[in-house]
Amino acid sequence: MPHTDPTLPGPQPGMWVLLSYRVPREPSTPRIAVWRALKRLGVAQLGDGLVALPADARTREHLEWVAEEVTDAGGEASIWLAHPASAGQERQLAARMAAARAEEYAVVRVEAEAARSGDQATRAATVRRLRGELRRIARRDYFPPAERDRAQAAVTALAAGQDAGTTPDADATRETDERQQEP
Repeated sequence: MPHTDPTLPGPQPGMWVLLSYRVPREPSTPRIAVWRALKRLGVAQLGDGLVALPADARTREHLEWVAEEVTDAGGEASIWLAHPASAGQERQLAARMAAARAEEYAVVRVEAEAARSGDQATRAATVRRLRGELRRIARRDYFPPAERDRAQAAVTALAAGQDAGTTPDADATRETDERQQEP
């Protein structure tokens, strides 16, 4: 069972938790399971068999569980805490992770916008699915990109039956109409 260090309660600026691992080629099922778990966590791939996440108790525990999966499959795994050698390296790593999440958010936004023309039942099902996808992405979003807000706005607009591109003029017109309808 993974051991979580109580000295890592929250995010540690500049600190990263690394997992170095090697999984046997055969059978392939454990290797695929490890790859999927790492993808679900949103790790940054530093090299072959070396991944990183911003260090806090939660991310360390997640990587410890993956390390346990690796050793249970007959592989080797170790957890490391590290600081990048420079702030530039850390910014580059964070930018790579943010870019990966930005791509995922962009897919959600495009799907929400495409679903606007569907019937009510299709839109409702799409809203439920996309809200779930937004939650899944948020769990691995350590450096939120601007695309997150756009994706959330598109899903909210789809849920409301509106266009995500609502302008301030349209909002003002709607407010004026609502005031005119009041007794």
